[in-house]
Amino acid sequence: MIVAAAFAVAALWYARKTVAESRITNDADAERRLEQVRAIEQETKSVLLAAKEEAARRRDEAEAEVRERRAEIARLEQRTNQREEGLERRLRELDSNEQRLTRREAELEGLRQTVEDERALITRELERVAALSEQEARVEVVRSVEGELVPEIAERIRQAEVQVREEAGERSREILIAAMQRQASEQSGEASVTVVHLPSDELKGRIIGREGRNIRALEAATGVDVIVDDTPEAIVLSSFDPVRREVARATLERLFSDGRIHPARIEEMVVKARNELAQQIKHEGEQACQDIGLTNVHPELARLLGTLRYRNSYGHNVLSHSQDTAAIAGMIAAEIGFDEQIAKEAALFHDIGKAVEHDVDGPHAIVGGEILARLGRPAAVVQAVRSHHYDEEPRSPAAAILMTADAISAARPGARRESLASTIKRLERIEAISNEFRGVERSFAVLAGKELRVLVKPDEISDDEAQIMARQIAKRLHGEGSYSGRVKVVVLRETRSVEYAK
Repeated sequence: MIVAAAFAVAALWYARKTVAESRITNDADAERRLEQVRAIEQETKSVLLAAKEEAARRRDEAEAEVRERRAEIARLEQRTNQREEGLERRLRELDSNEQRLTRREAELEGLRQTVEDERALITRELERVAALSEQEARVEVVRSVEGELVPEIAERIRQAEVQVREEAGERSREILIAAMQRQASEQSGEASVTVVHLPSDELKGRIIGREGRNIRALEAATGVDVIVDDTPEAIVLSSFDPVRREVARATLERLFSDGRIHPARIEEMVVKARNELAQQIKHEGEQACQDIGLTNVHPELARLLGTLRYRNSYGHNVLSHSQDTAAIAGMIAAEIGFDEQIAKEAALFHDIGKAVEHDVDGPHAIVGGEILARLGRPAAVVQAVRSHHYDEEPRSPAAAILMTADAISAARPGARRESLASTIKRLERIEAISNEFRGVERSFAVLAGKELRVLVKPDEISDDEAQIMARQIAKRLHGEGSYSGRVKVVVLRETRSVEYAK
């Protein structure tokens, strides 16, 4: 019992101790939580204060912006009111001006009516006094004036006739000069001569033959002049017909290869060369037609077209020029929506008359048109060919396209070769222009006139003056010189110091 009582007392004491310790622990937790609550409250107050300050700041900014907007709106309203007042003032002025114009028009209409009435009255009075109507009086005045002007009209007619005669004479001289220039010796030499190179000079004697029989047979069979001179390893074939020159050239090459040169062999080789050339000419014409998509061409037309391979105009091969013109005409027709085939055909055949110009009189455009018409080509093609040099009035788009393409093909750089004489004259003129400047010692046109090198005297021209001189020479050439493309002007100034050791 005592042990149990002691155990109970110990248990009671332990329980009280545990309760006391629990109370102490709860009091400490409660104190800590109170501290946390106080901290949270303090932080909440700080946040609220900051929010109130931010709200106050934004309210002030919004009020300031509202005041600025109101001020801007007030200024705009004032400006609008001023504009409305200005418009109203101008409208009142326009109304006033319109009223004045209306009154002025009424006054002018009244004056016009008054003038018409007075004019009618004066006309009636004049008719009564002159005993003539207005129409009769006009006829009488015209008759009187014509009688007075007859001597003056006659004098004017005489002056016009004299002027026409002078202009006709000048025009005829220009035509004759142009014709003579086209047939000048340099141009004729360039267009009518073929040089044949020989394997050796020993062949010259064999070509001439005994008492000249071989050369006479060759000239008689081909229709060309065979010129054998002192030129080493070369003979010259001269003829205005390039086909004949080609036959003679091919014949000579065959004779050189064969080695047998006598009149009978010459005639045989001429026949073979002529037949081969005819086949080649036909093939050239047919190929040119096929290149533009033209089929079923008359054999004679193909032959004439192929003959243009051996014709030259202003140094430009006529067949190549015709093919270029056909390509350009096709491009132009495609751009403007015209029939490309008609344009190409007219351009390809536009110089066909040059194939027979040595045998037929008349402009090659008219002759070519007649050939095309005879061989059944379309009427649009015939008319375009006949009118491409204004021998007839152009009446179709095909004619305009052909003339444009022909001019473009002929005018492009390199299409036409100028003669040696004209080239030398042009280069001499370029050098002469630069030599006219002060201080120029010498000048040289190089690179076919594409560059002008000017040597100046260093004791008279400074470096700065040399730069200015280059610009002045370039401007002078642009205004007076004759050249194609552009010319590079190089002014060279060089100072040399020379001493001799003795």
